[in-house]
Amino acid sequence: MRKRELKNIEWSIGIIAIILCIIGLVALFSATQETEHDEFNKQCIWLVLSIVIGIMVMLVDYEIIVKISPIIYGIFILLLITVLFTTPVNGATSWFDIGFFSFQPGEFAKIFVILFLTYTITKIQARDKGNINKPLQLLIVLAILAVPVLLIIKQPDYGTAAAFIVSIVFMLITAGIDKKYIIGTVILVIVSVPLVYNLVLPEHAKKRIDIFLNPESDPRGAGYNIIQSKLAIRSRWIDRNGIIKRKSNTIRIFISKNN
Repeated sequence: MRKRELKNIEWSIGIIAIILCIIGLVALFSATQETEHDEFNKQCIWLVLSIVIGIMVMLVDYEIIVKISPIIYGIFILLLITVLFTTPVNGATSWFDIGFFSFQPGEFAKIFVILFLTYTITKIQARDKGNINKPLQLLIVLAILAVPVLLIIKQPDYGTAAAFIVSIVFMLITAGIDKKYIIGTVILVIVSVPLVYNLVLPEHAKKRIDIFLNPESDPRGAGYNIIQSKLAIRSRWIDRNGIIKRKSNTIRIFISKNN
């Protein structure tokens, strides 16, 4: 790797990421004592592998990866089809269980689908940036996205599918898509959200949304973690005498002990 490339690396991001991983490992080590640290050992292996793979990716020119992204895109489409025939885990066929570790192709597909979309949009705009607004060219981009999104929804994994959709929205905006498409998409989303919620989403997905919006509806069940998180944040500002302290220390609300 050339010295100029080493200087351009955001070392602070990598260092912060490693520190966060170490903090997570310490917490995981403490939480897995009764299971002989099985999950802790797995995460250590993944951390080492991630660092090695990260260094290898840094050594490869990203333009080469972009050029071969159509091939890798095709490979991951095959993996997303194949994973549908695996044994469901928690109701979803999203994982390949390969002995000592599990592999979720949808997560890795995010990277290469975005790279392939970048490659395609660049080719479309090679002669004229306005080509992205031509219906046929736009349909090609959306079709590239639709294939993995539909396969991931089939698993089902709505969170990963939503991540793909959000990514393409910002990519198209950055590419200079016409405002009429943006306005049309906003209208379509407003109209389709209630239909998708009532007719498409399964009950467990609806419950997650309902609990997120109103955790008090199931305080001892699905809403328990959210409610406890709120209480933990709130208790940060309440001292033993029942005084809520703001950061500025300029406003104090006194709460009667009787209440």
